[in-house]
Amino acid sequence: MASSIYGIDAWGHGLVSVLPDGKIALNDPLAPGSPPVALPDIVRDLQERGIRTPIQLRVQSFLDYGVQRLCAAFRQTISQVGYRGAYRGVFPIKVNQQSEVVRRIVETGKSHGFGLEAGSKPELIVALAQDLSQDSLIICNGVKDDEFIRLAILSRKLGFNTVIVLESLKEFEIVRRVSDEIGVKPMLGVRVKLTQTVTGKWEASSGDRSSFGLGTYEVVQLIDRLTETGFLDCLVLQHNHLGSQVPNVIDVRRTVTEACRFFVELRKMGVPLSYLDLGGGLGIDYTGENRSTDNSVNYSVEEYCTAIVETVGYAMDEVGEPHPTIVTESGRFVVALSSMLIFDVLDATLYDVPDKPKGQEGDHHYLADLMAVEDYLEPRRVQECFNDAVYYRDEIRALFRRGVIELREMGRAERVFLYTLARIAQVNRESRSGGDLDAQLESYVDYYHCNFSLFQSLPDVWAIDQIHPVIPLQRHNETPTRRAILTDITCDSDGKINHFVLADGLHKALPVHDLRENEDYLIGVFFVGAYQETLGDLHNLFGDANVVTIALDGEGGFSVEHETEGDSIAEVLSYVEYDPQDCLAAFRKRVDNAVARRDLSADERRVLISAYKDSLAGYTYFE
Repeated sequence: MASSIYGIDAWGHGLVSVLPDGKIALNDPLAPGSPPVALPDIVRDLQERGIRTPIQLRVQSFLDYGVQRLCAAFRQTISQVGYRGAYRGVFPIKVNQQSEVVRRIVETGKSHGFGLEAGSKPELIVALAQDLSQDSLIICNGVKDDEFIRLAILSRKLGFNTVIVLESLKEFEIVRRVSDEIGVKPMLGVRVKLTQTVTGKWEASSGDRSSFGLGTYEVVQLIDRLTETGFLDCLVLQHNHLGSQVPNVIDVRRTVTEACRFFVELRKMGVPLSYLDLGGGLGIDYTGENRSTDNSVNYSVEEYCTAIVETVGYAMDEVGEPHPTIVTESGRFVVALSSMLIFDVLDATLYDVPDKPKGQEGDHHYLADLMAVEDYLEPRRVQECFNDAVYYRDEIRALFRRGVIELREMGRAERVFLYTLARIAQVNRESRSGGDLDAQLESYVDYYHCNFSLFQSLPDVWAIDQIHPVIPLQRHNETPTRRAILTDITCDSDGKINHFVLADGLHKALPVHDLRENEDYLIGVFFVGAYQETLGDLHNLFGDANVVTIALDGEGGFSVEHETEGDSIAEVLSYVEYDPQDCLAAFRKRVDNAVARRDLSADERRVLISAYKDSLAGYTYFE
């Protein structure tokens, strides 16, 4: 049932399944055949421990799987095609800076020589605190000042393979000056702008109009400057950014081909390049469409690796050059699948009426016409009925605005319209009429009000229309009878999710079940491990959600490996430069003044102060 509606088999990557009792479950990719673990049971267990929703749930084996699958795919491809170089992956810290995530990637990737990419001074500080293997790289991208460069160069004395990627001619002069000051030669890379652009949402980050890197003429100038200053032997890495979430594997081959041309030409000029860094680009199929769209890709990780390894190998063989060590900065692929956001539905605004209101004497004829639509409702006339219902409803609203119809009649008309619309939707669903009506009906769906902040936990959904799979976590043995848009608890009209992945494509409403009294209805947003945890803002002063890392035990259970409590209100206030103690003092003074005026009793004072203090220490979300 769930797979036929929500398309779980298509987008779930084998990590998500449905149990016979209708619960969504997690499958351990590192222990095939082990019992799946029900997500609602995990949430209930966490709530019993005092960990409340919303919860950012990170699955340790999913994170390990991302690193291991990427490295295994490159290793297998290198062996199959007879490539005579190695692969060294690096994780861009910007994709998920959480310390637990970075530590786990380093630990899992150590046997594979997996390294880190730092695009800022704080990220370099993080990288240099990790227990990297002696084969791992630290790739330093972005704008760098003296302090950044000095730290990067000196880290080589500690055994780190820290490569400073030059983004401009001016940056080399800083590197040269600092290197001369401290008497240590750097490992250098150069970021070369390619002329090829890729398709997809981040097309602007590729090609020769991208923000960072050197164009062809600047690269030649740099080589001349390196030669005359005695730094040419330091240039060991060429960096080319293919793009982010590249949807089409053909784009990968084309851009890698151009990168190889630069690599070969630079070697001809005497540059001792040994690493070819092809940056990011490896995408995730968020929708299960398996085609070249903004939120999907038309290739597997194995096809991606083949496209790169074959292309580089052929290009080097054609000119008799040694095969370089291939480097990629595949952050999204490594971490996206590892995390999910889980929240509960607090309430619902339902846009239907179960019982048809009765007509009254003196009703306007448009109201009588609206009530009569149901009389000729049948599958072949559903579109006609919808058109008529909307027309009569709009005419009645116009009459109300002109003072012809009173409020009570207007209210009954709205109820008749909602009742009629629900009947139209039911007939359309049962008859599978489809067509334009499906899209038109999606403008009249319910609102399910949920305990999360879109801006804090899913900023890409709001900012760039990123699609993540969203599904209820229970009752998949029942047919969902409603369709809803999910709204968050911020007081902002943009705080909603209204694009959903279903088995038959993208829709503006999510199939959901009726809410039951005293029964949690949980929603999961899957594959949010990339960027979402660190891009969130403090809209409405909602802070970080509770974060829990679990390990699946292979026997249908799990253990809590790590817990990070979500922000308290006091912590969030401090982020925006309020002193919580000053706030408490100001509130206490106001309360004491009210007591002095005898507007409050001493007991009421105690209750008010206690409530304020408890709130300061409390979770920013619904409790």
